[in-house]
Amino acid sequence: MKVIILAAGQGTRLQPYTDNIPKCMVELAGKPILHHQLDVLRSAGLNEILIVGGYCADRLNAKDVEIILNPKFGKTNMVSTLFCAEDWMQEDEDLLIAYSDIIYEPKVLKSLLECNASIAISVDRHWQSLWEARMDNPLNDAETLKLQDGNRVIEVGKKPQSLEDIQGQYMGLIKVRGDTVKQFRNTWHSLDREANYDGNDFDNMYMTSFIQYFIDAGVLVEAAFTDGGWIEVDSTEDLDFYNELYIANTLDKFINLEIQK
Repeated sequence: MKVIILAAGQGTRLQPYTDNIPKCMVELAGKPILHHQLDVLRSAGLNEILIVGGYCADRLNAKDVEIILNPKFGKTNMVSTLFCAEDWMQEDEDLLIAYSDIIYEPKVLKSLLECNASIAISVDRHWQSLWEARMDNPLNDAETLKLQDGNRVIEVGKKPQSLEDIQGQYMGLIKVRGDTVKQFRNTWHSLDREANYDGNDFDNMYMTSFIQYFIDAGVLVEAAFTDGGWIEVDSTEDLDFYNELYIANTLDKFINLEIQK
């Protein structure tokens, strides 16, 4: 299995922590966010890892990991960054795609790896407690995720009108089955470069918009469920909150970092 970690963004909501380093190199619990994730990947035997960097890419510190650049990182979004690594996407070999600002327990990865859908995404059913701890109104930041037949995803990434629109939270972890990788690549090439994708141009398409395109085309996208066991670090408030919990030995309410050692 190949792994691509997307780490090109500037992380402006984490300034001043990101004034001189990429978002994923900011430390949480005494270790860069990226290193937490790499430890979990390697504990699962996943060692073919590529990082797509951009902002302050020369400060990416990741041993035995290949690093390439998105030269247009300041003008593009996640999907464009992902396809800078198109040559890493091998047909008939499973592909794991991960955002670089998340930390998760091995159980989260295990659930995703065990899902055999054409495309699988990690989904937290207990997302609400994490969002409520981080912000006053979870609906301001959360995205829709609607399911059918148990774990089939029929909608992801829209603006929710109520909590009923969120049957789980997309986490930024995706697995593309090997026999779907060719279609995954070809679909990106076939998209209209002049079209609008959920309010964004082609270069700034969100990953959820790209996933929704496959859903609408009839590709089976399934949720690989977890009940907590992960966090995302999106802002200075997030980072300070998590570090305060870590110091107080209460971060395991959301994630147990000891499991990763």
